[in-house]
Amino acid sequence: MKSCTLIVLTLAAGLFAAGQAMAQQQPAPAAPPDLNAIPDKMPFNIPFGTPISMDRAQALVKAAVDEATKRGWAMNVAVVDPNGDLVAFGRMDGAQLASVPISQHKARVAARYRRPTRAFEDAVQKFGFNYILTLDDVIASRGGIPLVEGGKIIGAIGCSGGTGSQDEATCTAAAGTINK
Repeated sequence: MKSCTLIVLTLAAGLFAAGQAMAQQQPAPAAPPDLNAIPDKMPFNIPFGTPISMDRAQALVKAAVDEATKRGWAMNVAVVDPNGDLVAFGRMDGAQLASVPISQHKARVAARYRRPTRAFEDAVQKFGFNYILTLDDVIASRGGIPLVEGGKIIGAIGCSGGTGSQDEATCTAAAGTINK
């Protein structure tokens, strides 16, 4: 009985010490941006360019599907023009149906707001800027990435069907064929 108690106390002390060590290694949370600061330049001021062609949009869908297939994920993939209008779409077998409009929403927001949808997720989740949710057509979920070629936005890609990080990884792999 005494040996069981000693073992339990030793394990508890070890877990406590490990927890303390991990707590000390955690980086300090990022300070929220100062909403009263006035930037010298307009943020996310990427000009809009000539819309992505259907052939290139379909190649992006294929690149995203290839990445998702490699990882064993079933995704919905949407590619839109700079206005957020659908150019190409793919739904993998088994991808959840609710994610069809979500992938299009992510792509549309990334194109129109000229930034990855992760920026909205971070604003809400990390900084508590809930006012972001009042902006027209915003989605605060990662997986929407603008497509920038020659310094201009030619469209955006949106992926949905997995976790936010899976959606983002799938889109990032495809967007990397254009965003360099």
